[in-house]
Amino acid sequence: MTQTAGSEPLVRAFLGLGSNLGDRQGYLRRAVDQLRTSREFPVIAVSNVYETEPMGGPDDQGAFLNLVVEVAVPPGVDPYRLLRECHRLEAAAARVRTVHWGPRTLDVDVVWIDGVDLADPALTVPHPRWKERRFVLAPLAELAPDLVDQEDLLRAGGEVSNVGTL
Repeated sequence: MTQTAGSEPLVRAFLGLGSNLGDRQGYLRRAVDQLRTSREFPVIAVSNVYETEPMGGPDDQGAFLNLVVEVAVPPGVDPYRLLRECHRLEAAAARVRTVHWGPRTLDVDVVWIDGVDLADPALTVPHPRWKERRFVLAPLAELAPDLVDQEDLLRAGGEVSNVGTL
């Protein structure tokens, strides 16, 4: 748990961000900057950036840049508030949803919220495929090694390459 001065205790939430269109690093940087200026979900930490080949979707799309952001949320937060923030960031990056798992300027997913277990058609927390994707587990392991089992990391699909920080 995280505590901010004069407020209730906060818990961890992790967002996975990815981009494989246009200025990939620029889209990620702007999204992280927007999160940092938001008072609703304070940013606690940002992982390194990883380059990865796409998993699923069309064969002709380019490589992704991915990272994970840890934000602080109140216990019992409405997970849909966090999902709306993800959609707001995607809209600010002119995200267009045309092809499932297709190329995109920005993809933002709720990966994990401490104490939340939700299975709904609109949102599943933890993310339903978080342990299958090395592009999620590698940056998440930097920020929350307690959540990432090394065996899961080895079993996860996809190759990742750490390309540094934003």
